[in-house]
Amino acid sequence: MREVLTYARRGSRFTPQQQSAWDEYADAWVIPDDRVDALGAEVLGRFGREAPLIVEIGSGIGEATAATAAAYPDHNVLAFEVWRPGVADTLARLAKADVANVRLLQVDAVWSMEHLLAPGSVSELHTWFPDPWPKARHHKRRLVMPAFAHLAASRLVPGGLWRLATDWQDYADQMVEVLHNEPLLEGGVVPRWSVRPVTKFERKGLAADRSITDLAYRRS
Repeated sequence: MREVLTYARRGSRFTPQQQSAWDEYADAWVIPDDRVDALGAEVLGRFGREAPLIVEIGSGIGEATAATAAAYPDHNVLAFEVWRPGVADTLARLAKADVANVRLLQVDAVWSMEHLLAPGSVSELHTWFPDPWPKARHHKRRLVMPAFAHLAASRLVPGGLWRLATDWQDYADQMVEVLHNEPLLEGGVVPRWSVRPVTKFERKGLAADRSITDLAYRRS
């Protein structure tokens, strides 16, 4: 596993509602951590069908995940989230939305993108409000850096999209610079994607008077 991580693990205590959702749906929709290495490239077999793949990194409490799954029932959605209470909330939202085309992984998304997903296997990649690591000394922890941009681009199918959003302007500027310099990608700042709901993290950004930047880049 990598030494510099783009996330920090938080508390794992469940509320009674989260525990109920976990008990009812985790076996079907959450891929156990101890199965990841054994599954290898067969991780997509957990969907039980072949379909175009959408990957979401940092799914939080599942607001965008459930909306995407409902809008794209003919796609498989693989969501990465290391915060277990957020995964439990996601399970409840998926059940409420009556969707079953999502599988969740609670492991490092960057490692998984490299080792579990084949080149040219992802139709869309979604990165909504990744941790901005606002202190300058922590910028090396940001997800959207040159090495990951190249890895992500290599996993997209030709014509596949990487959709992003952030409420930190300096991170938006960095995203534009990094992705503009990735030769496999073309794109830039775009209007808000209509499928994406206003998420918890977006509401926090708006409450703090931060502007929202949406971006989309297409694999050439």
